[in-house]
Amino acid sequence: MYEREPDSLRDCIAAAGVSGIWTVPAECPTLGDARGAYLLALRLPVERERGGPGRGTKVPAPGWYLYAGSAWGGGGIRARLGRHFRREKKPHWHIDRLTLQAAEMFALAVPGGGECDLVAKLLSSRRFRIAVAGFGSSDCRRCESHLLEAVP
Repeated sequence: MYEREPDSLRDCIAAAGVSGIWTVPAECPTLGDARGAYLLALRLPVERERGGPGRGTKVPAPGWYLYAGSAWGGGGIRARLGRHFRREKKPHWHIDRLTLQAAEMFALAVPGGGECDLVAKLLSSRRFRIAVAGFGSSDCRRCESHLLEAVP
């Protein structure tokens, strides 16, 4: 669980060697149509159940989490983050259920990046760990999870 300020979370991500373009919901349209990967940082205020495979599994605790995703389709990273930042949407992916409950969100866009590469870099830094096994990675043969938390 990560309870520190968002700037500390940004510092941990940078120290892990991950860089990109930081954005918040209001600035998302400035990303253009770049395609690649992103890290979505979200603060969950209370313990919630997650949807999808293994329904009923709890996110470990309130706090800050990182979700690694990819955006190679139309509209690129801007479109994908725009969806994540929207409050009114029909839940489709694992992460949708968490974004609907998040108290705060911001993101790091990584044009040309790969979500699995981001997860590997963050985990190898030992500053992050798997938050919920299998979360957001049901179609991934490389990663145990795409949802991470910072090591306190």
